[in-house]
This record gives sequence, C-alpha cells and structure tokens, in this order.
Amino acid sequence: MTRRLLLEKALELFEGKGYVATTIDDIAAAAGTTRTTFYMHFASKAQLMQELVADLDEIFTSADDPPLRQVVKSGDRRLIRGFIETKADQWPATRPYVVAANQAAAVEPDIAATKEQWFAATIAEMQHGLDDARRFDPATRFMRCSLAFGELEYLSLRWMQRGWSVVDRETALSVLTDSWCHLLVDETSRS
Repeated sequence: MTRRLLLEKALELFEGKGYVATTIDDIAAAAGTTRTTFYMHFASKAQLMQELVADLDEIFTSADDPPLRQVVKSGDRRLIRGFIETKADQWPATRPYVVAANQAAAVEPDIAATKEQWFAATIAEMQHGLDDARRFDPATRFMRCSLAFGELEYLSLRWMQRGWSVVDRETALSVLTDSWCHLLVDETSRS
C-alpha cells in the first residue's frame, strides 16, 4: 500500500512541479512517510519512474482489443479507426505519465532507453501485422510502421500540450486514420 501511495504522490508531484524539480523528500512527505521508507521501496527516483512507465504501458495495452498487430494485419479501416480512437480516449488518463516520462527521459538515460524500447516494440508489433498480412514490399514495412506510429505519437504530444484547440478531434482522427490506411493498408501505394 505504501509503495502504491508513493507512486501516486510522485505522479501528482511530477505533474505539478515537473520531474526534475521533484525530490525524493517531496515524494516521501506527500505520501506521509520518510526518505528511509521511500528507499525501502525504490532505489531512486528513476526506479520509481520506471514503474510508472510500466503502469503506463499496461494502461495503453490493456485497452487494445484486438491487439495492434491484429488491427494492422486486418487492414480493416474500421478497426484502425477504433484503435486510434481508443488511444485518443486514453490521453486524458495517460497525460501525467507521458509528460513525466518525457521529462525523465531528458535526464535519466535508463528512462530514455526504456522509452526507445517501448517505441521499438510497438513499431515491431505493427510490422509483424504487415508481415502476417504480406502487404507491401518487406523492405518498406518498418518505415511504414515507424511513420504511422510517429504520427500517432506526435498527435498525442500535441494534444497533451494544447488539447483539441488547434484542430477538432474528429478531423484529427479522420486524417490520422486516412494516413494509417495509406501507409498500412492501401496496396496501390506500393512502390
């Protein structure tokens, strides 16, 4: 219970003060405990952040029904749009995690590496979907998936900074769906 409270309070502090400005003493005090108790649960602030990143991954992937690989393999526009909508629906809940992870990645090499591994694993799942479907030249599949994932990641970060103030949700998700279908489904775009 103390471990979970430390994680919750850390996330609140990271959102309010930022990752770098938040100290272990701040986290311990917010949880009503001490630095010593903090160290009984986490070796460092970075280790605590690693656990928050694992929680974030669980939040993102637990809602994937069907999983991303199957969505890409299907080539079904409706499933692609559903996947993208599910991700956008998750952004309000995941925003504090993503912002903290990005701030931590700038100063913690282990967090930066974890983030890169997560991106690589997601792109690999998408590529496996294209491999399973045998769509497109195999030499282009990684790039197609990297571009599609990059677009989703960019839109999510822009939303986290500005909300839907720049473009409305429906337009953004429709255009992103069009782009994903072009990159991952449209056989006529083969070169």
